[in-house]
Amino acid sequence: MKRKAFWTTLLLSTLMNHKSLAQPIPSNSVIPVDELANYLNESARKEFSDFRDSTLAMYFREKFSERFFYDYRSFGDRLLNYNTIFKNQQNHKKRALDHIGKYNDSTQWILPFNYSNGDPVNAYALRHLARQHKMVDIAFFYFNEKRDPELIKYFENQMQSLNAALQAKKYETIEDGNGVYEAFRSGYRILNWLWIHNMFLNEEEYSDEDQLTTIATLLQHGQHLYERNDKFKFGNHQTKGVSALAMLAILFRDFEGTDLWLERAMLRLGEHLDREINGDGFQFERSIHYHMSDINNYFYVYQFSKLNSVEVDKEWEDKLRGLFTTLVKVAYPDRSAPVLQDDTEIPWAEKNDISGAMTLGYLLFEDPEFGYFATNKVDDRIYWFLSNEQVQLLKNIDQKRPTYGSMAFRDTHYYIMREGWEPDDKMMIVSAGLDPDKPDHQHGDMLGVQAMANGHAILPNYQVRYSLKDFDLFKNSMVKNVALVDDKLQGMRWKSNKGGSGFGKFGELPSPEVITWETNSDFDLFVGRHDGFEDIGVDYSRQVIYVKDDFWIVKDNFSSDQPHVYKQVWQGHYTHENGPDLIRATEHDASGHDIFQLVSLDSVFSSGARGKHWSVLSKDNQKDFSFLTIIYPYRGYSNRIDEDAEKKNFYDWKLNQSEWEIIGSNPVSISSSKGTYLFSVKELQIQNRKIQLSEEADLFLLHKDNQLFIYSIDSRELTITLTSGSRSKSLTSVLKPGEVLVTDN
Repeated sequence: MKRKAFWTTLLLSTLMNHKSLAQPIPSNSVIPVDELANYLNESARKEFSDFRDSTLAMYFREKFSERFFYDYRSFGDRLLNYNTIFKNQQNHKKRALDHIGKYNDSTQWILPFNYSNGDPVNAYALRHLARQHKMVDIAFFYFNEKRDPELIKYFENQMQSLNAALQAKKYETIEDGNGVYEAFRSGYRILNWLWIHNMFLNEEEYSDEDQLTTIATLLQHGQHLYERNDKFKFGNHQTKGVSALAMLAILFRDFEGTDLWLERAMLRLGEHLDREINGDGFQFERSIHYHMSDINNYFYVYQFSKLNSVEVDKEWEDKLRGLFTTLVKVAYPDRSAPVLQDDTEIPWAEKNDISGAMTLGYLLFEDPEFGYFATNKVDDRIYWFLSNEQVQLLKNIDQKRPTYGSMAFRDTHYYIMREGWEPDDKMMIVSAGLDPDKPDHQHGDMLGVQAMANGHAILPNYQVRYSLKDFDLFKNSMVKNVALVDDKLQGMRWKSNKGGSGFGKFGELPSPEVITWETNSDFDLFVGRHDGFEDIGVDYSRQVIYVKDDFWIVKDNFSSDQPHVYKQVWQGHYTHENGPDLIRATEHDASGHDIFQLVSLDSVFSSGARGKHWSVLSKDNQKDFSFLTIIYPYRGYSNRIDEDAEKKNFYDWKLNQSEWEIIGSNPVSISSSKGTYLFSVKELQIQNRKIQLSEEADLFLLHKDNQLFIYSIDSRELTITLTSGSRSKSLTSVLKPGEVLVTDN
């Protein structure tokens, strides 16, 4: 596919006009320090009068001060400000001592081997060792304590142990498992080591030879990434790797061949933006965690390019900005975000904290809508990759409340039903998508919903952690707000990855179809179906209606030639003293929500794990059945659904008290001055007006401006015949789901 180039090349054109005598950088060994000069390009070589270690080291210290995110000579002031803002000293110390206590400085890089205490190192731990993120904590521990030179030696020796393992070919190589040089882990490690290198550059213990050894190691990493990323691969693992490759290319543009690194890295990043950021602005893996991870991957390169006067194409910049706008659109009214798919930051959390990402967005684009979600500090890690000017911006953030209402991500297939942006406002999100290329992070939540009201996640989903033994449980349907048949869950054929780190994915998930999405001033309507139960002979669809700005109606439709047990699963801490037709959850502030069934059910039971609870509502031994459910948030005891009232009211809405005469096998009406919702109706009549349907179906009727608006809120196409007047004039029309027929009163 021909595409517009996203990046301009660095100012390296002069280098390409000269044939260099430099050697190609090796990928399977680390260049000896005394041979580094042999790999400089012709332009760089002209800068040197000699190639002693001290001369090379001084040259690259100067280049780091010019090219890195901040000048290493200002590190002391940065650290003082960092410690004042984040107060992470004890946490860094704890993590540093944990790492030092577990691993020798000259550690192994291939399983099996043991921690220092004799316990075996597992695959998950090896992956994190390979990332070297706790080595950053060791660097902070060095500065925050007594500058013990042994800590710098520990860093140097652990790096050298990996270099030795590379030379001896004694390192993990499972590419989709625990590969030490796999793109994601290599990219992560590069960023951490660059960070540490810049921190140590002023330290006497970090000698010229040590500095050059780090550079030589990073060059080997860069060449390895260059050679193994010659083709596009879906997923954030390659994105992380080529993001690091681009930074190495910019930092070390003095070496022969790094212009090719930059060219390939930018090509791959451009492809990932094209193919993995959907047209609606959502990252293709449909997860908040991976969406924000991609923001970071692109941020580092975008920020680094700006600092090094590399022109960034407007289209590329717009896509990066769009990633932040997507977080605004999907955010809950309390400025957090829903938990979507494999969100892994805080296991079992029911919301996502997006403030760090949005603060970063504000610093990059100074958009006050991003500022609405920002705080006066970024993620503690990102702080070290900001310019001094950006750090100053944190002191005065402009804020503007968003105005987005209900909306659809039509490529990613998330559907937002929103009341507004006050902290207690209601919001629901419907999940109805499945990425065709890489659904690895998809959960068993097809057509599942999450909702927030009164500042609480009333229908939650939960963050996960790959290493936990019940990861497969929390990734599947029993901990989602979905409908099920018999004992069949949506996610089937669970497969763990080769490395044994705990990550796994489903080999089979339902294929969804969105039938309609409609939003107007009276209601939002989502209708969809999936094929997850067709293998047991059941057709299934779900209708979700937001009755603005009061409550939701969820209708789950099942049809089969054989009897089954049909179920709804609702997340939350419910009591069942009123039986299956009314279950209730109450929050600490006396707000709560009722789940009320308009068609009686047979049973309810509760279960749970990890402190989370869910209730399963069932209708037994049915061929065709539809749950008709009201999700009813309230604040205060007196505003609940009155379980003792003979006639049920839902705020201003009345149950089965419509002025219309209704015919159907088991019709239901919910009516107020705002309109009438009708379910399972075949015929309606009022005065001399009659509405007849081709089959029992669901409608919304609204009298407005001397007209009658008839909306189909059904899952099927309907034929409607209207008869009115003393002469019985009739009109027949076909309505698809979500369509409206307007007639004069």
